[in-house]
Amino acid sequence: MTDGKPYSQACENNKQVILEKIATVFNEPGTLLEIGTGTGQHAVHFAQHLPHLQWQPSDHPSNAQLCMPWLEDANLPNINTPLPLDVSAPDWRLPPINGVFSANTAHIMSWPEVEAMFRGVAAILDAGEAFCLYGPFNYGGQFTSPTNRQFDTHLKQRNPEMGIRDMDDLKRTGDAIGLVLESDFEMPANNRLLVWRRC
Repeated sequence: MTDGKPYSQACENNKQVILEKIATVFNEPGTLLEIGTGTGQHAVHFAQHLPHLQWQPSDHPSNAQLCMPWLEDANLPNINTPLPLDVSAPDWRLPPINGVFSANTAHIMSWPEVEAMFRGVAAILDAGEAFCLYGPFNYGGQFTSPTNRQFDTHLKQRNPEMGIRDMDDLKRTGDAIGLVLESDFEMPANNRLLVWRRC
């Protein structure tokens, strides 16, 4: 906690390197949906540095208000009120969205929820619009580092449905619904930033 606000050290560690990448992807004015806003640290940092974007925070209904201390403290005109969002819902009932960002969500969702997130994103984006997904990912069924293997074990001990997702599965899911992997950026701490484009 910081000044009574929820705090994520991981957000502090990665917010600047993520910003540098997404600034090149989301370079046109529009409304950007963040899936899994969490503490709100990313929302505040990105909205401060990307004033051409209207940031739409969202999180699971049980967690959607967690970010409010950060948002209220920042008081930025380009951050909307956070919305409750269950990615498994058949209709997300959102205002018009021009891009989507999500960090460290795919490995804490069940696989059916990950598939639902991709379907929902594909449904709200128009052709050419982007979905940036940050986190650790496997390649060809293999972990990219010993620490990622340990992290996956930790996740599965918490909930067997959690776990680091494999790029082959993600690409297959995206391809089937019109989300094509455009870029795969290496990031610090064995993470990646994946850029999917709606075709």
